[in-house]
Amino acid sequence: MGGKILLSSSSSIDFMIHGLISYKIFGQEVWITTSHVCILIVMLVLIGFSFVVKHKMKAATDVPDGFQNVAELIVEFLDGVVRGAMGDNAPKLVNYISTIFLFILMSNISGLFGLRPPTADYGTTLALGLITFFMIHITQFRYQKPKQIWVDMCSPLPPWLPIWFPINLISEVAVPISLSLRLFANVLSGTVMMALVYGLLSKIAIIWPAALHVYFDLFSGAIQTYVFCMLTMTYVNQQMATE
Repeated sequence: MGGKILLSSSSSIDFMIHGLISYKIFGQEVWITTSHVCILIVMLVLIGFSFVVKHKMKAATDVPDGFQNVAELIVEFLDGVVRGAMGDNAPKLVNYISTIFLFILMSNISGLFGLRPPTADYGTTLALGLITFFMIHITQFRYQKPKQIWVDMCSPLPPWLPIWFPINLISEVAVPISLSLRLFANVLSGTVMMALVYGLLSKIAIIWPAALHVYFDLFSGAIQTYVFCMLTMTYVNQQMATE
């Protein structure tokens, strides 16, 4: 992986995205970057973990061992988070929220293992924000009648007026932008700070930033994961409220 995938070293400051492999599609040059490689690593870790869990749970016991305890703790925690935010609608979204929660969390804390967090790339967070955006409006059209959607877009009431439509439309478009920018900016700021710290330190002082990693990667990464998933659940649950 060399120095391009790693966040930085004590002899250099490097928090940029690097192109690794280029190829052409329909005459356009396309690059495989360090972000793609780090996303692949995170996905492989999660897929591998899921297969191990599936294998272990086939031989699950009434008195769980260490690994079974960890797996059950993760599932119970995620179920509790989704149920606390969505109530009776939780079963409809628990699998998706659990998946993106684990993906975003692993991406955010991947800096602990020398990777550049994939969520420090706006292309990654924008894709997550757009998934949430389309999920919100697919849910809206599924659970609400077109007339109700139009009235809501022309609110506040009373009376509803079409003049409110462009304002509400802007607020809807702003949802994926705000979601993606919040996650991206917080993770990128931590990535830049840690790169600067490592660049200023000598090799013998390389252990000192451990406390900063706990905050920028672990604590802040967990908070941003929770915020993104909580906002996603809140937006989607609002569209299910009229069911």
